[in-house]
Amino acid sequence: MQQKPELLSTVSTQLGFNINRSKTNIMKANTKNNNPITLNGELLEETNSFTYLGNTINKDGGTEEDVKARVQKARVAFIMLRTIWRAKNIFNTKLRIFISNVKAVLLYRSETRRSTQKTLKRLQTFINKCLRRILHLKWTDKISNTTLWKMTKQLPIEN
Repeated sequence: MQQKPELLSTVSTQLGFNINRSKTNIMKANTKNNNPITLNGELLEETNSFTYLGNTINKDGGTEEDVKARVQKARVAFIMLRTIWRAKNIFNTKLRIFISNVKAVLLYRSETRRSTQKTLKRLQTFINKCLRRILHLKWTDKISNTTLWKMTKQLPIEN
């Protein structure tokens, strides 16, 4: 394992690039090798998760942390558009804005994540809450999720 960081350092130096060791961490996945990894004699810090292109990648392959972050980002996007959600008689426009600005943030790169029933349920619950708010439904208005999806012409994310 030690050969790859050294080779990377050698090649990058030849090309005129320097690796910033203070910003460089390693994550060992699916290995029993506990030997420390060094770069030019300096020990590299080991981490259990990191963020890459907006997604959190865990050592064990879990996505719970990433789904929490996605829901939070989508919640912020939804709250920023609250004046639109309060408007009346523009349902189709609100739905299109929701899909493009909130649902897109929520489901960004979801096809690359390992999906469990728990994570899918968390994502679907957030979507359902947003749709109910867009429709100005109160918690006392008892409608099923299936009816909600028909009213908004949405499919469950499992499909």
